[in-house]
Amino acid sequence: MSLATDPRPPLPDWVLDAYTILCDHITGQDHGESQRHVLAIPRDDAIKVLRSTDEIRLEPGDADHALTRLIDHGYLYEVDSELRVTEPPEDI
Repeated sequence: MSLATDPRPPLPDWVLDAYTILCDHITGQDHGESQRHVLAIPRDDAIKVLRSTDEIRLEPGDADHALTRLIDHGYLYEVDSELRVTEPPEDI
């Protein structure tokens, strides 16, 4: 979905950068062929991923705020403290 046709409200670039980093991390994990392919990460792990990347610098509160914004705007959803990608990339 392109930005022009995306029905979700716009977010600041740094929050969208966080989303890209998380999507790349989630989709880059080895899911194995026998497992159901669910694109997810525990919330605490997502914060660690965002804090450990060189692409953006976030304090713990900023990383948590980015996750909250991504959930509130429909980019991610949360199930049992696990974050899932609402619309996974089409090439997965």
